[in-house]
Amino acid sequence: MRIGIDVGGTHTDAVVLDGDQVVVAHKALTTADVATGIRNALAFLSDNGADMAAIDAVMIGTTQFTNAVIERRELSPVAAIRLGLPSGRGMVPKLGWPDDISTALGDRDYMIHGGYLYDGQKLSDVDDEEIDRVISDLKSRSVRTAAITSAFSPLNAEPEKYVAQRLRAAIPDMVVTLSHRIGRVGLLERENAALLNTALLAFADRVVRAFEDALLDFGIRCPVFISQNDGTLMAADFVREFPALTFSSGPTNSLRGAARLTGLEEAIVVDIGGTTSDIGVLKGGFPRESNMVVEVGGVRTNFRMPDIQAIGLGGGSLVSDNGKMIGPQSVGHRLVTEALIFGGETLTATDIVVAAGLADVGDASAVSDLPDDLIANGLATIRQILEDGIRSMKPNSDPLPVILVGGGAILAPQELSHASQIHTPEHSGVANAIGAAIAMIGGEAERFVNYTDTPRDAALANVTKAAESLAVAAGADHTSIRTTEIEETPIPYMDKGATRLRVKVVGEVAQLKGNGPET
Repeated sequence: MRIGIDVGGTHTDAVVLDGDQVVVAHKALTTADVATGIRNALAFLSDNGADMAAIDAVMIGTTQFTNAVIERRELSPVAAIRLGLPSGRGMVPKLGWPDDISTALGDRDYMIHGGYLYDGQKLSDVDDEEIDRVISDLKSRSVRTAAITSAFSPLNAEPEKYVAQRLRAAIPDMVVTLSHRIGRVGLLERENAALLNTALLAFADRVVRAFEDALLDFGIRCPVFISQNDGTLMAADFVREFPALTFSSGPTNSLRGAARLTGLEEAIVVDIGGTTSDIGVLKGGFPRESNMVVEVGGVRTNFRMPDIQAIGLGGGSLVSDNGKMIGPQSVGHRLVTEALIFGGETLTATDIVVAAGLADVGDASAVSDLPDDLIANGLATIRQILEDGIRSMKPNSDPLPVILVGGGAILAPQELSHASQIHTPEHSGVANAIGAAIAMIGGEAERFVNYTDTPRDAALANVTKAAESLAVAAGADHTSIRTTEIEETPIPYMDKGATRLRVKVVGEVAQLKGNGPET
């Protein structure tokens, strides 16, 4: 059996799965102390039929690291070391960052020679004297965390590895992130991703330890996994190295849970929460990924991220202008005290659907005197907001099935334009926790290749092998790994046959019960 837990901004959801069967599910308001919320969820599961001794693995989705970046807290100072001179001299590290987060990471930025070009030729030789000067300055300033970025390092990572080796030899307690292990080809966005990841490393160790301690309190000694932002998992120790890979993992869990609950692999998923609705697209049972640069806390990155549109509609959205305006302001997790149906004084979207007789939540008598035109306008506004969001996310003009999940799914009408069918499956309210529980381990690799020099089959095999190695390192059983996505993009402005090749693989969790957190 598996436990899936998803910690969102409003709710913490938890499920116990025995195969595909939900043994027990729980939804509660998220606590300020996330570990306490997890303990509360585990206590409920234990008290309602879950045999904690029979748990084989625990999967946790968390917004902890995203929130840390957005709120500018728990961030460590980081040295930015970039190999790329003489190119890019005018584009310094942290270019375009908001001042507050740039200040939080400090001003230790170094630009030195090294790196490669897209075709495998050297951009410039690594200069050992430059590295010595960097090491000397880091020592004098007692800086012990660094992000190392080299031009086109996803194609040739040797310069990054060499500088890391020199730093660790001179400063044994130095903690580093190598950009080729976390970002894609683009230099600035990959450097930004590495910097954010490094800034979170100390916090990640504390968060993972808190998760493990919470599980030990309930006698759970099994592997622990954390959700990634591509709908897959990584082992707890892997999170200690790459916490930034959890960014935006909540919506991906909902999409994966929706796929499991319905059996659909191609669909639009609308996850309606207390404050917002996240709309995504299932492609082959996994979230469609964004090809756009993604900002996290105002910082441009090139993480693999789900293509999600967040709209300001949720159960706690405020209703105004006689129902013609709903959201984006919301009472959020205070819905259970501030909405009219719960004895409060604020008119919310949930009040509208209860007044219309479309949901049985709270005290319906508290909204029995709402004017008919207010209710009609409110329902029409909710429908229009959802239809506009769905239309903007559709891959083409053909209708697609729409899956409604999340605690606010009661807001959605049972007919929507652009939807061939509407599904609201059982346990849809905890789809995110189910998505966490059933997730697989993933790995992804990206290279520029030239099919005139390297045959396509050989190039594909090399990139696939790199992706498989990453999946195994994250906790996958190597015998179960399969390729789920191959993306080939010809590069017209490069040599004939030049192609950007990206491969994604997934595999089952390599479970070894008893090898989880130790006492």
